[in-house]
Amino acid sequence: MSFKLILSAFIVFNVITLPAQDVSLYEQFNGRYDYVAIGNTLNSEENGPDTNCSILSTSSATLNLQPQQNIIAAYLYWAGSGVGDFDIEINDIPITAERTFSDTLDNERVFFAAFADVTEIIQDQGNTTYTISELDLTTVINPYCPTGTNFGGWAIAIVFQDENLPLNQLNVYDGLQSVPTNLNITLDNLNVLDNEGAKIGFIAWEGDNDLAVNEQLTINGNTISNPPLNPANNAFNGTNSFTGQSNLYNMDIDVYNIQNNINIGDTSATISLTSGQDFVMINNIITVLNSQLPDATINIDDFYLECDSRIVELNYTVNNFNSTDPLPVNTPIAFYANTTLVGQSFTVNTIPVNESESGTIELFIPESEGDTFYLLVVVDDDGMANGQVNETNEVNNDTSVFIELLIIPEIIQLPNVIACNEGFETAQFDLTVNTQNFDQSSITFYNSLADLQNNTNEIPIPEAYINSSNPEVIYAKVETAPCYEIYEFQLLIENCPPHIPEGFSPNGDSINDWFNIQGLYNIFTAHQLQIYNRYGTLIFVGNNDSPWNGIPNRGITNMGKPVPVGVYYYILKLNDPNYKPITGWVYVNY
Repeated sequence: MSFKLILSAFIVFNVITLPAQDVSLYEQFNGRYDYVAIGNTLNSEENGPDTNCSILSTSSATLNLQPQQNIIAAYLYWAGSGVGDFDIEINDIPITAERTFSDTLDNERVFFAAFADVTEIIQDQGNTTYTISELDLTTVINPYCPTGTNFGGWAIAIVFQDENLPLNQLNVYDGLQSVPTNLNITLDNLNVLDNEGAKIGFIAWEGDNDLAVNEQLTINGNTISNPPLNPANNAFNGTNSFTGQSNLYNMDIDVYNIQNNINIGDTSATISLTSGQDFVMINNIITVLNSQLPDATINIDDFYLECDSRIVELNYTVNNFNSTDPLPVNTPIAFYANTTLVGQSFTVNTIPVNESESGTIELFIPESEGDTFYLLVVVDDDGMANGQVNETNEVNNDTSVFIELLIIPEIIQLPNVIACNEGFETAQFDLTVNTQNFDQSSITFYNSLADLQNNTNEIPIPEAYINSSNPEVIYAKVETAPCYEIYEFQLLIENCPPHIPEGFSPNGDSINDWFNIQGLYNIFTAHQLQIYNRYGTLIFVGNNDSPWNGIPNRGITNMGKPVPVGVYYYILKLNDPNYKPITGWVYVNY
């Protein structure tokens, strides 16, 4: 296995014209499958310059499958002279070509082929006679008759399942390629484990029974034939190998045993056709080969992302659907972010045919891969783009999904919240004043970014928060789809102007017993308070640790005794660069 490319499929509803398209793989079936083909010509006789120049617009063929043969797919091909009739009927059911092909013999003679998937019709009607009608080439064949290139016909390849069959790989190839004088077609996507019963079939147009000039069909250099129906020198001669018919004028539905022409281990086969005169167009090739191989595919079921995390949790399923053998245990799985290997895993069980196994893995995405990337998952990949399991299909091992990590945008700054110092640079804050415009139920507050990211240590009462430092950073987490936003602001303490009372009464009744200046103590911790009597004598000097209780600590009189009733002059030096000394009078009364 090699590193897989991401494939995408699309449905086309209009006719696709593919001129002279090379024959290539259209569909593959793995299991107990085989096929049969039916069809008929619109020519009433072998074409040629001396024959009647006429053509039918309808013909029939009968399908006879065994009861145990269940129809899986049915593909209708039709072709003829001219640019094409792409709207026909099968058993009165309208059919429009889903794909078309064309080929030319010279500048004047153009030929067409067309395809439609008629599986549902054939499954519904089963064994019966199928009639193709409204395939009308009567107005276009006249110029072709003199050269014997007037023809029309149809064929249906029916793939069926039969539990009595061995495990096979059935490949359907189609296109439109022609000869003379030499045509080489290489069939890929083969897996030959046992060549017993190997066969190859063709749907071809415009072969002539009477032209056998150097006409030879070879597989891998070996001439193949099916005499007397298909002699070695006239492979395409108007026959149906399934029914033994020899009157399919100018078309062929042939199948050949190639058991001795293909080898065990082959992954491709080369078909060569030579013709000295006959103009043969190959439209469809089907190979049936014994094959016992698994087919590993993988689906991404879903993935989960966490906010502001580079971890992706991925759920996936490994399948072994289009297979003929179990997928072994320990089949490797590789996980790539773009082209960088970011994880590895293995299947933990042997996965039987048509079964699956689910798994989960956590992948860390390196920052070098960015925040958006394609996550590519490849089964049967050892992380070095090497496979370990031989499979029926080596190019369907991968799947991918586009992922955008939930990376949080840059932190948004909010205005600072300022409060008056209530002592030792602390205060009570209402943190929600900065987030009034948000739904408060979606907001949580944290002291650190790590706590916010981990959803730990949420501030319990943000409306009454006491700061622990000055300044202090607060983080607000606002839940927003699909993740959240982060806001940041600072809490700042400022020393507000103190409130000085007009007086106090130091009478020991525990009510207003001291000169209680609100907003001073433990706030302006370096302040000095000076008290003077009415004569201008300094009687008291205090600081943060010694408020005035009406007793002098300076002077030579009344030391240690309460001062008399009266007014006293104070000078309050806050020793704060934002404030000048405050002076005034205080009344002491008992």
